[in-house]
Amino acid sequence: MFDWVVSTIDSWGYLGVWALMVAENVFPPIPSEVIMPLAGFLAGAGKLSLTLTILVGTLGSVLGTLMWYCVGLWFGEERLKRFAARHGRLLTLSPGDIEAAHDWFQRHGAMAVFFGRMIPAIRTLISVPAGLARMPLWKFLAYTTAGSALWTGVLTFAGLMLHENYALVADWIDPLSKLVVVTVVAVYVWRVIRWKPH
Repeated sequence: MFDWVVSTIDSWGYLGVWALMVAENVFPPIPSEVIMPLAGFLAGAGKLSLTLTILVGTLGSVLGTLMWYCVGLWFGEERLKRFAARHGRLLTLSPGDIEAAHDWFQRHGAMAVFFGRMIPAIRTLISVPAGLARMPLWKFLAYTTAGSALWTGVLTFAGLMLHENYALVADWIDPLSKLVVVTVVAVYVWRVIRWKPH
C-alpha cells in the first residue's frame, strides 16, 4: 500500500494527491496519514507547492465525504426507521434509537462533523448521519472543509518537517487507525450479541 501511494503521488503530482484523498474517504483503508505526509515531504523537496498541496488534499477529502452525505440524505431517516423495525439486530438500532440519535445530531452534529474529520474510520462514517439528519449542505460543507483542512494541514506539515523520515507519521498513526477500526468492529459485534428490541 505504502509503495503504491508513493508511486501515485510521485507520478501524478497534485492529481495523485486529490485522487488518493477522494479514495481515502470512499474506501477508508487508504489512509490520509500516509498520503499527506508524503505530499508534505515532496513539497519540502520543491516538487509540490505546500499551499496547493493542502488545498488539493482538502478538496479531495471533502468531495469523497460528500458522497456518503448524499447516501445518508437519499436513504433518509424514515426509511432507516422502517429498516430498523424489520432488521433491528443487524443495525443494533431500534426506531426509537434512531430518533434519539437524530435529536442528538441536531444538537451536536456540527462539532461531530468537524472533529470526526480527524479520527480514522469515523471521518467516513460521520457523513452518513449528517445526511440522515438532513444537516443543511452549506453547514455540512463548512464544518467538513474546516476539519479536513486542519487535519490535512497538520499531516502535510508533519511530512514537511520530518523530511526523509515522513514515514514516521504513518508509523505512529497507522497503529492508532487500526485500533479505532478494531474497536468500532468489536463494539458493533458486542451490540449485535447483546441487542434486544425495545
